[in-house]
Amino acid sequence: MSHTHPRIGHGFDLHRLEPGHDLIVSGAKLAHDRGCDAHSDGDVVYHAVTDAILGALGQEDIGQLFPDDDAQWKGAASDVFVAEAVRRMTVAGYAIGNIDITIILQRPKLSPHKAVMKEKLVALLGCGADAVNLKGKTHEHVDALGENRAIACHVVVMLVVKRDS
Repeated sequence: MSHTHPRIGHGFDLHRLEPGHDLIVSGAKLAHDRGCDAHSDGDVVYHAVTDAILGALGQEDIGQLFPDDDAQWKGAASDVFVAEAVRRMTVAGYAIGNIDITIILQRPKLSPHKAVMKEKLVALLGCGADAVNLKGKTHEHVDALGENRAIACHVVVMLVVKRDS
């Protein structure tokens, strides 16, 4: 891989919301009457961040690295997926330039939780807080997202050549 130019990656994830599950969003457990029905903890932000970084590197995606038919990932905390993507990024000679995250969720409101979510991401990604942007959007009551039957996340990341300090 060439280490002379920045690389852009996009990640997307969506999970059904069902009663009887925890709602974990960017490492934060939100009080809600339903959560993600998923093989791991269902954190759409961490899953999309992982895929964005892996995509920028031109590597396998999260489903190939951490298959949902592998029992070792059942109920896994998704920070392990982000940590592996960051490890691969570092080995390849890159660092986070910036990352832009859009979470689509009808309810609950994300505003009260955004500071904690961002803090957790900054720590996992090893970058400055100014490099992480986190936005919440509703889906205007349209389709599964708007009817609170699903949560989704889009992520765009810019990886830059890591500078030796």
